[in-house]
Amino acid sequence: MQLGTPLSNTATKVMLLGCGELGKEVIIALQRLGVEVIGVDRYENAPGHQVAHRSYVIDMTNGADLKALIEKEKPDFIIPEIEAIATDMLAEIEAEGLATVIPTARATQLTMNREGIRCLAAEELELATSKYAFAESYDELKAAINNGIGYPCIVKPVMSSSGKGQSTITSKSDIQSAWDYAIKGARVTTTRIIVEQMIHFDYEITLLTVRALNLNGDIETSYCEPIGHVQQQGDYVESWQPQKMSTTVLEKAQHMAKQVTDNLGGRGLFGVEFFIKGDDVFFSEVSPRPHDTGMVTMITQNQNEFELHARAILGLPISTYLRTPGASAVIYGGLEKKSIQFNGVEKALAIPQTDIRLFGKPESFMRRRMGVCLCYDDSTDNARINAKRAAALVTTE
Repeated sequence: MQLGTPLSNTATKVMLLGCGELGKEVIIALQRLGVEVIGVDRYENAPGHQVAHRSYVIDMTNGADLKALIEKEKPDFIIPEIEAIATDMLAEIEAEGLATVIPTARATQLTMNREGIRCLAAEELELATSKYAFAESYDELKAAINNGIGYPCIVKPVMSSSGKGQSTITSKSDIQSAWDYAIKGARVTTTRIIVEQMIHFDYEITLLTVRALNLNGDIETSYCEPIGHVQQQGDYVESWQPQKMSTTVLEKAQHMAKQVTDNLGGRGLFGVEFFIKGDDVFFSEVSPRPHDTGMVTMITQNQNEFELHARAILGLPISTYLRTPGASAVIYGGLEKKSIQFNGVEKALAIPQTDIRLFGKPESFMRRRMGVCLCYDDSTDNARINAKRAAALVTTE
């Protein structure tokens, strides 16, 4: 792999479609390797826009506009970072040889839609999952629940992220509000949702799985230590690494992750989510990119998830070595306001072995993730305590 000089005719160029906090870190990792990065998002001054060489604001669900921008910039690689993208156009771009889509256009199409990836995992690969059904109306949702899903269950849009549109149904009286919330929370205009049986799991993990070239030039799959996490309203609030689990269960999860990522193909890092109950492992979801729960790797690993993604994309060697146990805890906006200010950062950073990332999002919402506290320690228990303590010290106004 040759790497050129940014802003020159030898530049290795990457276009990021989606420039949130995860995209921002991918951009930084790429730029440290001398890559020229173009950041694209649906709103101005997104976190990744603030560090990219150039930035654009477009509707990425508009295939014609997306293709026009790609033809203008001529990137070597396109990295989708959000769900609201014209994935059919990415497939066309890949077929025409205009750029390499990471990991592949097909993988992007499947994983941007919960229906595609769930059907692949459960029906084609025959992996264990919760019971599920799809619905396009309130009546279909009600029928799916009555005909086998049962209560409690979880309703999500087929296309969304970070818990948007997700809710839990415990009785018939919840169905209408859950349906309305799912339709409102979808990333694109749709009336299709997925309803899933609730698994009363012991814990859930993200298994960061990396497909990268080895020294012989062959694709090799590597795994980071499992990441445990807690979600509220479908969105992660804290994560820690490593999650304690038996070798047998971990090997089951790794085998399932490899089946899914081998099928999706390409190079890069995948965030594969599982529910663990006893010795049983249930596939939940997969993201073909760095995962929000994986932000903990910024303090635990020699190469964090963003660096692993960048290296794998560029065909460079990777290492998933865990340096220390650690934890992350989310800082929420807590306000509906633009241009907020943060207080208490100095108090949070006074806690030993703690670090903070403030994402620089231009607008705050009550439940919008605006930053994250990171902490390492000799155990994940201690790290979790201090990470949450640090996050609680940061307030907004």
